[in-house]
Amino acid sequence: MKDHSDKQPVRIAIVGAGAVSDYHHVPAIRMDSRATLVAVCDSSQALLDQRKNDWGCEKVTTDFEAVCADPEVDAVIIATPNFTHHAISVAAAKHGKHVMCEKPLGLNAGEVRQMYHACRDAGVVHMTAFTYRFAPSMRYLRFLVKSGALGEPRHFRSQRFLDWPETSWGWRQYKNTAGAGDLFDMTIHRIDFAIDLLGPIKSLSGAVAQFVPRTKFPDGRDCAPSEVDDWSSLIGEFESGAVGVWEGTTLAKGYGFKGFGHEWAEINGSEGSAVYRLHMPNQLMMGKTGHDLAPVDVPAEFLKPAGSPRDPAVGEPATVFRYDLVYEFVSAICEKRQAVPSFYDGLRAQVIADTVLQSHAERRWIDIPAEPL
Repeated sequence: MKDHSDKQPVRIAIVGAGAVSDYHHVPAIRMDSRATLVAVCDSSQALLDQRKNDWGCEKVTTDFEAVCADPEVDAVIIATPNFTHHAISVAAAKHGKHVMCEKPLGLNAGEVRQMYHACRDAGVVHMTAFTYRFAPSMRYLRFLVKSGALGEPRHFRSQRFLDWPETSWGWRQYKNTAGAGDLFDMTIHRIDFAIDLLGPIKSLSGAVAQFVPRTKFPDGRDCAPSEVDDWSSLIGEFESGAVGVWEGTTLAKGYGFKGFGHEWAEINGSEGSAVYRLHMPNQLMMGKTGHDLAPVDVPAEFLKPAGSPRDPAVGEPATVFRYDLVYEFVSAICEKRQAVPSFYDGLRAQVIADTVLQSHAERRWIDIPAEPL
């Protein structure tokens, strides 16, 4: 691995040249003087040809093994379909590359555990792209919980409601390529930040459901019916004694909100309540007994990580905080520390998500192992 104490930019390759990379990762790399985009990999040659022009990156390939072995690459960002994450991450670790991977890290906790072990044993930085941890209001909410400002945390509550078309999700609607639907795509984010806020979940009861078969592509062509959930939920008990309730759906009509949908995550403590909302990421709703919930601006020090080149006053607030994932990834590499959230955090969330499926199948509460090492 390259020693970045020489102040040379971290040379990043992106594997998966789709919308997520275009929307989140490439703008963030361009913003950070400590990083540079040196290679792009995708299974589509046509998309690679487009990204050459879009991103100004000449080194493109359809071979992820070549990217992972490239001595001119220091780090890899993986934004590919879920079923490919394991092989790419393990290959990157084998060649000493630092890795940031989109969630879910794998199709199940067994895969994710192997990915975590490969990166841990190789001594590389590993990061799970749990985007919403970087929302200013979530960062401030974490401070309030950890500092005791809300008193003893008692309840966690999460809603993620989207109004998506009822046509095909492509690879995302099949178990062998996606693992699960809304549960792995959306609810897993909320599982992660609940654990980050309140600590490990010790027991849960979960359920999933599918309401739409998704047998048509948007252009009207037929496709095989969906195998995954479009609604997911769980009730959990934390080791701390707090309790939590999560619900997610892609079928909440009227919850468009400029494409961001509805997200509400709430902590009720013994001294007060605080609410994070995605569409207002620079505010919390806060209240105490005798004072109803009301908006409170996030203090300036929580609007971005210290040192981030991002200007919180520029751009759509519900978009621009996402650039801080790459800032954290690059910072961890340069500072020779582990990134937050790491693959271990991705594993903890995956264990919970897998257990939701097991709980639903077996129609029972299930206890969670203390540490999913």
